[in-house]
Amino acid sequence: MKKFFYLLMAAAAMALYACNNDDEKSKTNTVTINVLIDNEKISDAVDVTLTSKSSSTSYVATTTGGVATFSVTAGIYEAIATMYKESAIYNGNNSSVTVTDGGANAFNLDMVKSTTSQVIIKELYFGGCMDNAGAKHFLNDAYVTLYNNSPVEADASNYAFGMVYPANSNTNSNYRKDGELTYTDYLPCWNAVWWFQSGTQVKIPAYSQIVIAMKGAIDNTATYSNSVDLSNADFAMYDPEVFTFPAAYPAPSSKIPSSHYLKTYLYGMATAWPLSNSSPAFVVFSPEGTTAEAFVKTASNIETTGSKAYACAKVPVSWVMDGVEVYNATVLDKSNKRLLSSLDAGYVKFTNKLGYTVYRNVNKEATEALQENVGKLVYDYAGGTADVENGSTDPSGIDAEASIAKGAHIIFKDTNNSTNDFHQRKVASIKK
Repeated sequence: MKKFFYLLMAAAAMALYACNNDDEKSKTNTVTINVLIDNEKISDAVDVTLTSKSSSTSYVATTTGGVATFSVTAGIYEAIATMYKESAIYNGNNSSVTVTDGGANAFNLDMVKSTTSQVIIKELYFGGCMDNAGAKHFLNDAYVTLYNNSPVEADASNYAFGMVYPANSNTNSNYRKDGELTYTDYLPCWNAVWWFQSGTQVKIPAYSQIVIAMKGAIDNTATYSNSVDLSNADFAMYDPEVFTFPAAYPAPSSKIPSSHYLKTYLYGMATAWPLSNSSPAFVVFSPEGTTAEAFVKTASNIETTGSKAYACAKVPVSWVMDGVEVYNATVLDKSNKRLLSSLDAGYVKFTNKLGYTVYRNVNKEATEALQENVGKLVYDYAGGTADVENGSTDPSGIDAEASIAKGAHIIFKDTNNSTNDFHQRKVASIKK
């Protein structure tokens, strides 16, 4: 009987401990986010999104008197906001919102003026796919699509392409200190950058695109049915004098003229351009007063952090035309920003190996406002991955590719905030 009594008491104690633990876990804290421009609280009503870095759960609150208020449990969060003011875009990102039980929990979100570009990144395919047996990951296929988001012809002849260090969103970086990026007026583009050959005219007609094969500029579907056919790409990143890894750089399809091979220069160490297959920070830039080649071949423009393996070109922020920040969906809690808020305040979650792409969202209002689009827009878009874990879709509901096939002109969203501007697409748009 005495033994039974002790067991009963122990069970009660355990139950009480469990209840106390649940109470601690469910305890909420008031968190205030002060939204600032030039150290002054904004007067506009702006939506602020607060996302848990451990669970990816998001909360949205609208500012009152420049302050957004939340009630959340302790943890590490990321605060993001985008606002329009006097025909300009302002973006803010604070990835170090550490909420503690009983703490002050007041944080600032500094909004930085951002600019949009005529030519944007429409789609980025980099995560690879599974082989025909579903057993191995094939990753020697990758491409980027540039799109002219305007009604007049664009000239991209001077454009160059880079990836911001570190390659993966969850990798530790010497460019972060106390949770903040240490650079403000440049981006550390790692290893190498690519550019169009001198003398090659790269013109993009209104509301049109070019596809650039970054790896495997051939019909990869001939061997891997889940992959993509890049034999019809407009351009190819192919410079065998620099990058010698044949699996990533087979001789391009004969349909791609050699004048459309991009050039590169290796200031780091690699046999292939190490663009992340899970979470790159990818940028397009246009040098001013020089060329990409001359810039990266000037030693003073390259910095290392102890080893040539970490060499980065210091690309001025003012040169950047567009960029996209990708976080690895499986390690969101360890992921951090690499692009500055003035260039991109958010990020898009991505799951690799499944043939998914990062695809631009449609600007619904602007696209519907074009008179030439009457009767040509296709709705009920179902190409996103909203039905899978960590998936997303285009909130506009417009099927851009189907609409373009009917002759519509699409204006894509461009707020310099990857959270707003991109979603994860199930199948590459060039895969018919």
